[in-house]
Parts: sequence; C-alpha cells; structure tokens
Amino acid sequence: MIDQILKLQSSTPAAVLIRVIVGYVFFVEGVQKFLFPDTLGVGRFIKIGIPWPHVMAPISGGAEIIFGALLIAGLFTRLSTIPLIINITVAIISTKVPMFLNKGFWPAVHESRLDFTMLLSLIFLLLVGAGCLSMDEKLSADKN
Repeated sequence: MIDQILKLQSSTPAAVLIRVIVGYVFFVEGVQKFLFPDTLGVGRFIKIGIPWPHVMAPISGGAEIIFGALLIAGLFTRLSTIPLIINITVAIISTKVPMFLNKGFWPAVHESRLDFTMLLSLIFLLLVGAGCLSMDEKLSADKN
C-alpha cells in the first residue's frame, strides 16, 4: 500500500513551497503549545472547552510537531496530511464556528483566514503529494 501511495507523486515545484510552509506553521505551532502551555497549550484548550485538555493539548502539539516535520521533509506527505486535516478541522469547529455565532460573519472570516488556508493547503497536498525535492520522491525513485 505504501508503494502505491508513493507512486502517486507530483513533480509540481509549487507543491514544495506549499508543503514546506504548511509543515513549518504546524511545527512551530506545535512547539509553542509546549513552550507556552498557559496561552497556547492546555490553558487555551481549557478556555475553548476542549475535553480532557491536559491530554488533548500535548497530543495536538505532538501531532503538529511530528507531522509538520514530516511535511517539511516530504516524507509520507499524503499520510501526514490526514491527522493535520483532523487537527485544523477541530480548531475551526471549536474556535471559529462559535466566533461566527457570537460575533458575526466578518470577524469570523477575518480570524479564520489562516485556518482555512492551512486546511485547503493540506487538501492540496493530500491530492498532489509532496512534489519534487522530497523524501517521498527519493523513496519512489529508489523503488523503480
């Protein structure tokens, strides 16, 4: 199955730029959940009402670090997008939907611009793969 996923690579150079910036954003946000737990980690999860915040914040931060790093390297890119799509979807549902309901359309649109950019970028990477200059490309070439 892994071979099948790796064979579906795109050589699109644009995929590299999107992959690296998306990976970077998730990686640094994950690190910050541990560096600043009161404002970006457990404390934030408590504030927005995420169940079991002392468990979920480290899981979220760890996933962002691990899968963000894998995106940067271009290793298992398609597989790495799946937990990050779940992560950003939970973020949108738990923070932006309540904002829309409480403050209205324009404040929610303004505050959600990065979240939706990340979500669509992850979907792009899921569809096209890592692109050139990736570990996935190297693994795929080694198999041929």
